[in-house]
Amino acid sequence: MEATPAQLREFIEALPSNQYYADLDAALEAYNRQSMFNVIDLLTGWKIDLIIRKSRAFSQEEFRRRQRVSLHDVPLFLASAEDVVLSKLEWAKLAQSRRQIEDAAAILRARWGALDRSYLTTWIDELDLQKEWDDARRVAGISE
Repeated sequence: MEATPAQLREFIEALPSNQYYADLDAALEAYNRQSMFNVIDLLTGWKIDLIIRKSRAFSQEEFRRRQRVSLHDVPLFLASAEDVVLSKLEWAKLAQSRRQIEDAAAILRARWGALDRSYLTTWIDELDLQKEWDDARRVAGISE
């Protein structure tokens, strides 16, 4: 997401406190660190991760490529499948997380024929994610 501290404050304060848990300090810290914070739906327990857009080139491109969808008549923007894969690979590299590789592999299996592989290759090289990419393809059973 892209927001100013004032917009984050307005967003958090607009959430009904009897329905959602959101910590303003965590949101502002996420803004300062260009990281993430979450909002929890108190009824369902669902946790929504809100990721502050970083200023680097990949994050700007990822934000530009976001896709508008509608969920229960609520318009939302979601990252493209390619950008989710790249983000999962980055998290895998940073945290040495097998779970992120498995998540990326699941997306590869489900969407392989529809993915923009040229775009993926460009950013895999730029972000130095070749090892994680190879691991995810191996887990997905994709040898191409």
